[in-house]
Amino acid sequence: MADDKKEPQAVAEAVTEDKYTIRQHWKCLAACTLMSLCPFQYGIDFGLIGGMQAMVGFLRVFGYEDPSLPGGWNISTERQQLISSLMTLGAFLISSMAGPIATFLSRRMTIWAASLLCIVSNVIMMATTSIGGLYAGRLLLGLSNGMFMTFAQLYIQECSPARYRGLMISAFQVWTSVGTLVGTVIDNFTAKIDGRNAYLIPLGLIYIIPVIMSLGLLFVPDSPRWLAQHGKLEQARRALRWHRPGSDAEVDREMREIQAALEREMRAEKSVAVWDMFRNPVDRRRTILATCALTVQGASGAMYMIAYGTYFFQMAGIGDAFENSCILIAVGVVAILVNSSLITHFGRRRVFLVSGLILCGLAQLLTAVVYTVNPGTQSTGRAIVGLSVVYIVAYNGMVATYAWISGGELPSQRLRSYTFGIATSVGFFAAWLTTFTAPYFINPESLNWGPKYGYIWTPSCWISALWVFFFLPEVKDRTLEEIDEMFEARLAARKFRIYVCMGRAAGPAIAAGAGAAGAVGPGSGSDEKKAEAVHTEEVVKI
Repeated sequence: MADDKKEPQAVAEAVTEDKYTIRQHWKCLAACTLMSLCPFQYGIDFGLIGGMQAMVGFLRVFGYEDPSLPGGWNISTERQQLISSLMTLGAFLISSMAGPIATFLSRRMTIWAASLLCIVSNVIMMATTSIGGLYAGRLLLGLSNGMFMTFAQLYIQECSPARYRGLMISAFQVWTSVGTLVGTVIDNFTAKIDGRNAYLIPLGLIYIIPVIMSLGLLFVPDSPRWLAQHGKLEQARRALRWHRPGSDAEVDREMREIQAALEREMRAEKSVAVWDMFRNPVDRRRTILATCALTVQGASGAMYMIAYGTYFFQMAGIGDAFENSCILIAVGVVAILVNSSLITHFGRRRVFLVSGLILCGLAQLLTAVVYTVNPGTQSTGRAIVGLSVVYIVAYNGMVATYAWISGGELPSQRLRSYTFGIATSVGFFAAWLTTFTAPYFINPESLNWGPKYGYIWTPSCWISALWVFFFLPEVKDRTLEEIDEMFEARLAARKFRIYVCMGRAAGPAIAAGAGAAGAVGPGSGSDEKKAEAVHTEEVVKI
């Protein structure tokens, strides 16, 4: 009976935030939008570096002349590997240290540090004509981008209202695509310059976002959850007051929710360490889910298309390589903008599975088959460009955004920096592995597979789709505290979407009941059964 009394209050509290519109949340959404600019750097780098490897002005310095190839120039497989992959390697290294870094530096401080590192790395890349200097700049830029991508994402996950979390992460991905488009378009215009300015002008764009971020962060508060986790409760309350509309009572209620979640987790573990992500079965499940969700992005095969798109089109002899890349990325931006208008209405799992990964795999398979059957013809070239457009629509509009959302919202609050850090680092490792190995397959100097490289990625996409279907839970519109409750209840993935939360007080009781029964799935423990029975009449579809 006590649970029955708590339930209406919990439901009423869950609805409270929904009465506030985007206009009333404008300060929080503006701060999150500022943070969402960070991946512009990541995107513009892929757009720029992909075009540079097909740019005569760049290849005169770092490549070699080969009249037998389309364009008359090429770059060695080893250099191509390192130029593209050192950035993602740096991102992998820094994101793997996200937990320890977050212990000492707030979300804002890490973004300031990333901005400074980004400027230093670009100075090196623009000043050097040595391949070693270029490698050093690429690695430092990767460290910067890893901080941008990891800590900006954490800020958005922790600060945005549950209702608009998907929208903000979608904006995060929009800026990645816009950055890639800007880099590709600039490359298209400067590629005709016969000299170092062909690539120095595009590199100059890298300074813009660090300056904007450094100034903008002076006007927004830090993450309330990070402040609360580090014992700065009064600062956390002021930050939450800045981020949220509504009365002081509503802000105090959310602050109590945050404190209760942190205190309960800290009672279970007095300190936070790397192995805590795997010691407890619930935390282990959340760590695995977050990591696999982000790895799905790399498993789709997108990194070779993004990092080597222009070079891929050039070596395959498919029309104007720079123009084709511009078209491809522009379509991707449109796809993700459409996705932004739908993301608050549709769940992650269904879009991931049906419209995303399966379609990516199919586009890759058809590209490989068409090129195998009839290579080098004009009709084959048109077909490959068309299938590439289908692929980028599926990836940008239906895979990339949902991978980042799932990876960021599934970790527990106490371990969020550690779990999201390792998930991001594994995702970056997958991206590094792709960018490092792709030249072996597509470079004429090596295997020269070209579009046949799609044969490798088709099964990867479809296996990922199966994993999403069976294991990835749906947590659309759920607060971070509600997500905690559902994991503590040890629900099966299919039950997350329809489960009605009972409030924070009920979570430990359900978890204890499930644990006492020694089961993980549904139907384990009398408390869980009672909870489900109570809610049978009130189940709502999210």
